[in-house]
Amino acid sequence: MLTLLSLRLRIFLFFCLLALGGAVVAAGAIWFGSSRGDPFVTSLLIFVLLNTGLILGIWLLFDENVAKPILNMSAQLRLRAHSQAGSGVDTQDGRYLGDLAPAAEALSARALATQAEADARLAAETEHLAQERARLTAILSGIPMAVILLNEAAEIVLYDSQAADVLARVAPPRLKARLSDYFEGAAIETAMEALRDGSRTVPLSLTDATRAHVFHARLNAQTDGGYTLVIDPPEGASPPIAARPLVYDFDLLTMETSPDLAGSPLDTLCYVAFDTETTGLSVEADEIIQIGAVRVLRGRVVEGEHINTYVDPGRSIPPASTKIHRITDEDVSGAPGIDDAGRMLSHFAQDAVLVAHNAPFDIGLLRKSAHKMGVDWDHPVLDTVLLSAIVFGTNAEHSLDALCTRLGIEIAAERRHTALGDAEATAKALVCLLPLLQAQGISTFGQLIQQTRRHGRLLQDLNR
Repeated sequence: MLTLLSLRLRIFLFFCLLALGGAVVAAGAIWFGSSRGDPFVTSLLIFVLLNTGLILGIWLLFDENVAKPILNMSAQLRLRAHSQAGSGVDTQDGRYLGDLAPAAEALSARALATQAEADARLAAETEHLAQERARLTAILSGIPMAVILLNEAAEIVLYDSQAADVLARVAPPRLKARLSDYFEGAAIETAMEALRDGSRTVPLSLTDATRAHVFHARLNAQTDGGYTLVIDPPEGASPPIAARPLVYDFDLLTMETSPDLAGSPLDTLCYVAFDTETTGLSVEADEIIQIGAVRVLRGRVVEGEHINTYVDPGRSIPPASTKIHRITDEDVSGAPGIDDAGRMLSHFAQDAVLVAHNAPFDIGLLRKSAHKMGVDWDHPVLDTVLLSAIVFGTNAEHSLDALCTRLGIEIAAERRHTALGDAEATAKALVCLLPLLQAQGISTFGQLIQQTRRHGRLLQDLNR
């Protein structure tokens, strides 16, 4: 019946109900007080109590049927507008809002159709770029040298898989990493200075950070900025026989990094989404048995940059835990200890924001073993539980499964409760959440941390 009335009329009736209820409560209070021979004090007390209860009851109705649906509708519209996820506006949820919900759904559907047309054009251009990339990959595959492109800050902008093999002798390769994280920096600086002074090509010897290998290389200056480092293959290395995929982001050639983390825009930061599997659910009593991590740079997951390793906990894995993550004692036998695995993750996450779902648990386990790793674990931290609360409200469910369903992210059953699978899901959720946060006016890391701390009753903020 109420759904047949206009929204303005329903709001008018709402206030009429409030006025009528107040009058009824006042009359009842006066009658009751008069019947007890104390018409003023008793009547006033009863009026205050009943009127407060009436207002609270009407507020609950208003909150349930007006305020919550409006908040849900705004979240659904923002989700559709900025991530193309979600199933549209729930018109049943907004059934008491008049024509607002159907109108919002019609607008959302039209916007989605327009986006689909734009996506089709973009797909055609993407296919063309993919063909160009495949051609470049095929050319590089015939060259038996490792290739790395550097920006003016000697940060890695591009590397092929042969270069990845060279870098991996020290630590997992990563875009935007300083080359000095992998090789001793003096030779690199000297070569770059020579190129700035007019040299065209500078030969150099690169000693890796472990001082276990020395590579012969050449550094060339690019006409449009940056440097190309070509590393000769190690002696005895076989030539590549398959296409070598490239990992690159050419925008890193000109992008400057702000030293002020709080003032840095969210879409310029590097993030490492990670997850752990453990022997149990206690930070104090249990140990890590698997680590998975994925890098997110400039709002996208970097393909090919990840960590996936078992960790030997030095103890038996309880059968109850194995039922969840399917990891056995045989799987972790011979795996690195938490000291080596933790240092690997620390290097992988250098200069990055750590991201986890329910971060206090995973970060707590890392910090518990910090003395074994020689790592402080003072990285800035984001928790996708808190990001979900900011975007969708505290009343929504914030489990990883619920968040991914809401964002249209599919997690294969066999990858759920694996460290890498959950890390990938967390990374994809972060990529979807960043534009939603920016749409709410949260554009810098400092602003985001202020918002997450407002939800401290859900989870502890871990930024020191």
